[in-house]
Amino acid sequence: MTRVFSGIQPSGTLTLGNYLGALQHFVGLQDEHECFFCIVDQHAITVPQDKVKLRQNIRKLAALYLATGIDPKKSTLFIQSEVPAHAQMAWIMQCVSYIGELERMTQFKDKSAGKEAVSSALLTYPPLMAADILLYNADIVPVGEDQKQHMELTRNLAERFNRKYNDIFTVPEAQIPQVGARIMSLQEPTKKMSKSDENQKAFISMLDDEKTVIKKIKSAVTDSENEIRFDRENKPGVSNLMSIYSLSTGKSLEEIEQDFSGKGYGDFKQAVAEAAAGLLRPIRERYEELIHSDELDDILDEGAERAQRAAFKTLKKAERAMGLGRKRR
Repeated sequence: MTRVFSGIQPSGTLTLGNYLGALQHFVGLQDEHECFFCIVDQHAITVPQDKVKLRQNIRKLAALYLATGIDPKKSTLFIQSEVPAHAQMAWIMQCVSYIGELERMTQFKDKSAGKEAVSSALLTYPPLMAADILLYNADIVPVGEDQKQHMELTRNLAERFNRKYNDIFTVPEAQIPQVGARIMSLQEPTKKMSKSDENQKAFISMLDDEKTVIKKIKSAVTDSENEIRFDRENKPGVSNLMSIYSLSTGKSLEEIEQDFSGKGYGDFKQAVAEAAAGLLRPIRERYEELIHSDELDDILDEGAERAQRAAFKTLKKAERAMGLGRKRR
């Protein structure tokens, strides 16, 4: 069976963009593939974190995964730091990485620009990401456009290791959704929707109540044409709302254009707002059931055990291929 791996950082409550661009697709994947969904908390500490908030965010993210429809009977959901093989494999990946290729990573250059001192973990973040994926011999890795470069490095490291030592790792393929991969800011529709945006009107949190969702959609930036037509370049605001509506209802962009032909932005925004609010309502309700429950802890305990069993096998193969450890007589 084809294996899928995906990891999300616990750096705050996920947005509608995270759901439509990623989590929504994960639910379908688990019916066809063997899926490992990881809360990558070790990636989060490449920058300073408040330990109390980090623990809260880890738990919130786990509850949101399940609330969106991830089924622990079909998929393995776990926390990265609870599976020691990730850090162990990351060291092996660092040993087959080159400083030059790590320094060329766009995210490293962006996050270190203009700073007197940065954590060395910002540089070695990509080998940890490679370790996350390669431990499970993942065939498919759903990622956004911003992770394409890291995925290319992961493939290079897998191929380099396989050539130099032994054919241990599956070389993964990135899967980038064509629609919804980048839900944009409601206030600046030329940039990606982000939970870290200082403008609270720019994003919709997955835990926003219905009134807040509707208010934010109605205040979204459009243009002066009053025509519902998909055109990312010339009508980014309207196109973004069309993407949200399409992914919330299952309607194609062509159907949406036809449905709102001759209608104004007021009617269109109301429809988008109601669709988005309706989509998030059952997720929010299930989240509230899970967040303080023993059920959530039991699922994460079982997920960590399953993940460790799978990861440990790959780790030991890689260590033996490199000559690490003792050979028993």
